[in-house]
Amino acid sequence: MLRITDLKLPLDHDEAALAAAIITRLGIATDDLTTYTVAKRSYDARKHTAIVLIYSLDVDTPREADILLRLQQDSDAFGGKVTTTPDTTYKFVTKAPTQLPLRPLVIGMGPCGLFAGLVLAQMGFRPIILERGKAVRERTVDTFGLWRRKVLDPESNVQFGEGGAGTFSDGKLYSQISDKLQHGRKVLSEFVAAGAPEEILYVNKPHIGTFRLVSMVERMRATIESLGGEIRFSSRVDDVLVDTDADGVRHLRGVTLANGEQLRADHVVMALGHSARDTFAMLHAQGVFLEAKPFSIGFRIEHPQSLIDQARFGKQAGHPLLGAADYKLVHHANNGRSVYSFCMCPGGTVVAAASESGHVVTNGMSQYSRNERNANAGIVVGITPEDFAPYGEGPLAGIALQRHWEAMAFELGGSDYCAPAQLVGDFIGNRASKQLGAVLPSYTPGVTLGTLDAALPRYAIDAIREALPAFDKQIRGFAMHDALLTGVETRTSSPLRITRGADGHSRNTRGLFPAGEGAGYAGGILSAGVDGIKAAEAVARSIVLKKT
Repeated sequence: MLRITDLKLPLDHDEAALAAAIITRLGIATDDLTTYTVAKRSYDARKHTAIVLIYSLDVDTPREADILLRLQQDSDAFGGKVTTTPDTTYKFVTKAPTQLPLRPLVIGMGPCGLFAGLVLAQMGFRPIILERGKAVRERTVDTFGLWRRKVLDPESNVQFGEGGAGTFSDGKLYSQISDKLQHGRKVLSEFVAAGAPEEILYVNKPHIGTFRLVSMVERMRATIESLGGEIRFSSRVDDVLVDTDADGVRHLRGVTLANGEQLRADHVVMALGHSARDTFAMLHAQGVFLEAKPFSIGFRIEHPQSLIDQARFGKQAGHPLLGAADYKLVHHANNGRSVYSFCMCPGGTVVAAASESGHVVTNGMSQYSRNERNANAGIVVGITPEDFAPYGEGPLAGIALQRHWEAMAFELGGSDYCAPAQLVGDFIGNRASKQLGAVLPSYTPGVTLGTLDAALPRYAIDAIREALPAFDKQIRGFAMHDALLTGVETRTSSPLRITRGADGHSRNTRGLFPAGEGAGYAGGILSAGVDGIKAAEAVARSIVLKKT
């Protein structure tokens, strides 16, 4: 089979035009085109009046050998864009031995832990997955409890529970990671097998949305259990069992749960989310090597989705193949800070994402349809460990910074997890907001209007205030007076890294396999799932090598 890449056609082309373009590109007769499938489809909207679709296609033709030979002799005629279709099948690194005295543990059941557990189960290792939160449907009830009744369950919320933080998000399934081993394809394929729309295998920026993710996670859980895996909910890990051998090497030997139960294991995947602050503190106290890392803080911004669609697509706004428009913006401020859009959610809502009492945290979420009235995104400022110094020392200082500003947001919000908010025009003009304009906030439990100057460090406020008019030059209307800023966004990524070696083990504790977003090795559903697969492979290799 042949792979054609970078084939461009007008937005409103018909099916016959696509087949004709393939025939022209390959220089074959109509009868020589057997079948074709779309491997990837994206669009180029830089010119509103001439938006084009860009295809990668897999083509079956009896002329394959002739075509490849001809293109080798005259590759310039086709721009080197026709090759043999690559093998995208995932290859398991090994399989479990017949005798497996201690089953591997996976801590956390977000995307990373879910795929670590799934791949270990598929290789025959019968993992035990421990999740501090509840099963996804019970967790959904608790999450809506904060959004609708202003009641927070610290163990079952946006951050904790089956499916992880990605369950209540836009369900974005794209990443910039290198993927030569087809781990990303494995993630997407398993999602399709669990009920995701098949289009996620080929559209440029696939997404699913919360409601679909809930049923998909349940089906994947059932698959793990059918393969001998075991899943325990409401099973928070409060301690790890570590011993040191005669050579001074630390080895993980198991974990202690909140109920006092001990589980013995020589291989433990730590697939913590970025909000497992008590677990980070426990690992630090037990001597596991952690280091502070950069992350970002800021606000959520909301605009009418129609404004973003018009700015990005012009007269083609609303076209079904384009969907709700997104954006990606960056500004380098005069104070040396970088300000950028983060986790843009077209046609979505701003959600309450706190996991600790007395704190306010925002995030963005969309359903698969992306048909809510507002677009929202984080507008965030990059910070480094040097910025953590006023809040503490060591690898946990970034958490102290987060807690400080989340508690401040709770205070500014005034009551019951309401969030502080300010109109963009008032924020730029440095005056308090007293009433809403055309953009109505989507955040529940609700917002409290005023000024956001006290909601973030001065360097972040100054950088965002400078960046918004600059973004308006890229998207006309971005700095519109009635657009709304809601605070605060502090959980953009983990504030620390649980450092690991090339073999997947913790830098200083053998048998501990840090993975995913909380460990500082992923950012988003797809990259977390990929890292979970890598962790499973590292565990499998370690077990098999130890057996041999």
